[in-house]
Amino acid sequence: MAHATGILVADPVWRYAEVLSLALLLAYAVVSGLPQPRWAVPAALTALLVDAVRTMPADPGTGFLGWQVLRPGPADVDTWAGFEAGLMLCGASSIAAVVLLAVWRRAGWRRWTVAVAAVAGMLLLGYAVVRVVDIWLATAAEQRPYAGGADVADDTVTAVGLAVLPPVALGLTALALAAVLAGHGRWLASAGAVLLAVVALPHLDASIGAVPTPLLAGEVRGAAFAWPADGPSLSALQTVPALTAAVELTAYLLLVAGLTGARRPADAAPAAPAGSRP
Repeated sequence: MAHATGILVADPVWRYAEVLSLALLLAYAVVSGLPQPRWAVPAALTALLVDAVRTMPADPGTGFLGWQVLRPGPADVDTWAGFEAGLMLCGASSIAAVVLLAVWRRAGWRRWTVAVAAVAGMLLLGYAVVRVVDIWLATAAEQRPYAGGADVADDTVTAVGLAVLPPVALGLTALALAAVLAGHGRWLASAGAVLLAVVALPHLDASIGAVPTPLLAGEVRGAAFAWPADGPSLSALQTVPALTAAVELTAYLLLVAGLTGARRPADAAPAAPAGSRP
């Protein structure tokens, strides 16, 4: 709560809030009982904890340099700017989701859970495609009267296309994880994975917003989850980043709560009937 509130008002309530939250989650997981293999949940949380330390807000009085400020530039298109921003936003979450998916994928696939995840994945991909095509058409239309306008439009669509890759990868991985965990009967953890997939949507818009395009409305055109274009500011509440942080921390909490504790029968391999041949 303190971490999300600090983002909302663009003034950290306590700079260690996110780090402490993840550290407490790690301690809770160890104390409450880790599933087999016992290293999986701590490894996923460690990746998140390291990222939280890396992106921790700066000391009070030194500005907001410790936050990830995604600010579009006014001139040339930087092809890799959005991709790098996407990695900063989604890298640790993707690593955590991949670790858990690699561990729980075995015998966790059920036809109906996979079908639901596939439909949600198509919606996520569709949103990414709509954003890329919309910005490309708008940029091409604005630059057509000028020399080199076609090149600028092509560079823009390349940069935006690269920018959506990390969030899309996070969303698809989280949906696959949700399907697998539901197949294991881990409904609480599956709900956490679904929330992590939802977080990929605002991260997608934030990654696109980090691409410096010549089109002034490019960073928010067609965006359903537009982040502030100028980064943290005391003049306006940072609603979308704050809600994104709150939902993301809730997703981690549900994942840990749903995966730890006593071993459930659904996780064990089915025993062979007595007298049956191997």
